[in-house]
Amino acid sequence: MSELLSTVARWIQLDPDPTTRTELEELLDDAEQNQTAYDTLERLFAGRLAFGTAGLRAELGAGPMRMNRLVVRQTATGLLRYAEAQLRQAHQQIDNPHDAEGSRARRIAIGFDARHQSDQFAYETAEIFRDAGWEVHLFDRPGPTPLLARQVMVLDAEIGVMVTASHNPPQDNGYKVYLGGELSRYLEPDGQGVGAQIVSPVDQQIAATIAEAVEADFAADSPTPAAAPSPEVPLPSGVETIGEQARIDFQREALQLLDQQNYPHRDLRVVYTAMHGVGGQAVTDLLHAAGFAEVFPVAEQFEPDPEFPTAEFPNPEEAGALDLALQAAADHDADLVLANDPDADRLSAAVYDDSAGSWRQLSGDEMGALLGRHIIDRGPLRTGWQTAAGQDRPVIANSVVSSRLLGKLCESRGIGHEETLTGFKWLARVPNIVFGYEEAIGFDVDPVHVRDKDGVSAALIFCELIADLKAKGKTALDALDEIAAEAGVHVTGQVTVRVEDLSQLGEVTAALRAAPPERIAGSAVVETLDLSHQPLPGREFTEAKSTDALIYLTEAGDRVIVRPSGTEPKVKCYLEAVAEPGSADPQEVSSARRSAAQRLEELRSAMESVLTA
Repeated sequence: MSELLSTVARWIQLDPDPTTRTELEELLDDAEQNQTAYDTLERLFAGRLAFGTAGLRAELGAGPMRMNRLVVRQTATGLLRYAEAQLRQAHQQIDNPHDAEGSRARRIAIGFDARHQSDQFAYETAEIFRDAGWEVHLFDRPGPTPLLARQVMVLDAEIGVMVTASHNPPQDNGYKVYLGGELSRYLEPDGQGVGAQIVSPVDQQIAATIAEAVEADFAADSPTPAAAPSPEVPLPSGVETIGEQARIDFQREALQLLDQQNYPHRDLRVVYTAMHGVGGQAVTDLLHAAGFAEVFPVAEQFEPDPEFPTAEFPNPEEAGALDLALQAAADHDADLVLANDPDADRLSAAVYDDSAGSWRQLSGDEMGALLGRHIIDRGPLRTGWQTAAGQDRPVIANSVVSSRLLGKLCESRGIGHEETLTGFKWLARVPNIVFGYEEAIGFDVDPVHVRDKDGVSAALIFCELIADLKAKGKTALDALDEIAAEAGVHVTGQVTVRVEDLSQLGEVTAALRAAPPERIAGSAVVETLDLSHQPLPGREFTEAKSTDALIYLTEAGDRVIVRPSGTEPKVKCYLEAVAEPGSADPQEVSSARRSAAQRLEELRSAMESVLTA
């Protein structure tokens, strides 16, 4: 007991936030006499938020298991120490043409969304790097994640930090890290990681330096003084402000992606929701600048609001999240509904289904196929994509948990295609990539400037393709049928199993390894791939690319993938059923869709039984 209570007492001394400090002081005062208070402290100090390739993401609150100002200070300190140690090694080992003198100021770019305390966490980070002599570039107000990702490239910054919890519930916040500049080029000499999110083993190495910083703070002879609590975190002096010019430049570059000559159509009525996040102004301004005059924002969800009053779980994929937008679509007789998640790096869409007489939300895989075919038909939206030695043709890529449809389409068209591990940190590193997507409504239509998913630019290009289809008398659903006729019907879905704690995530996949399924929904499993020690087909396995995921292929052509979520306490099971239409006739395609849909439900039922047994 005494060790826990002394740790809590030292944490209180270091905590600069009077709110979380008071919470812990009250618990500490009661802990010796009140078992409930002691148990609460045990939970709050049961470990520390794990710093991984997604950075940090958790509920706001006191102690090392929550997101708070002290956790952010410790994280920024560890990140700083890691970066400076690596840069010292770089100067000793290489003659870097980008830093020939070895003396230019190190740069960090920092952005933040509109969640509770996002600005405070950004300011705390800025102060720590400023005090270490870094050139700090800090956004003047909340903004989209892709805008920060772009700024890492623009500034050739060694580090980018985005304070966001993306589409998590209102009580959460997070901390996402990008590497660029000399630091990235030293760690990955091929240059493929510049401006992208961190990957293993960098996350583990940063986590180690964070742990060292924390250990030093809590050592008996620690020189770290107690913090002076303050309810506000002032904007640090001596930092460079990233302001309106960055937003203007982002819009200008996005508009360059359009093909005004061959895709001039702008007759499109669009309903758009920002989901109480930071994408509203950026997206509506961009669409208006592109000539889409009839854009109708969902007023109740347009302005940033950290309480997310109309969306308890502000993820466009969640059931009911688009209800207000769909109502607005009916009111405005819209052609298209678009939705960003709160930090605007993801994009969802809905279209009207004439045959059903209702609106239908497109899946991420359907949007990926539509955008992919559009870019295949158009050609790369921008020149200057990254290249690799001996490779000069453009490549389209998607994550392994996404549908196999786009790969089949690329194969039929003779287009380069890559499949990567889950996450844009891997997609961004594909040589020659001109478009990448993952099924969780993440799309990158401009990998030259944004090495991450970008729901703002993707909204623009999706409008371009839907307006073109409308001018031809077609719908998005017609286009999906055309793609299916060419590359086969691929129907996807998910089974999700929630767990009480992140520590339980590995138990599901461990059980499957111990007793692997021989048949799924009546079809024999003909191939199993375990990505914890096997590579994706055609790749080499490395520890850095080890991931807890299992892939099953069946005799019927089904694919089932089971993997723990990287950011939430749940295990995801990705299902895909396929069917080949007898011809391109619409009735044949519809028949194949019904067959695949029925098979998908059989897979869903089978895997629900397996995962909840």
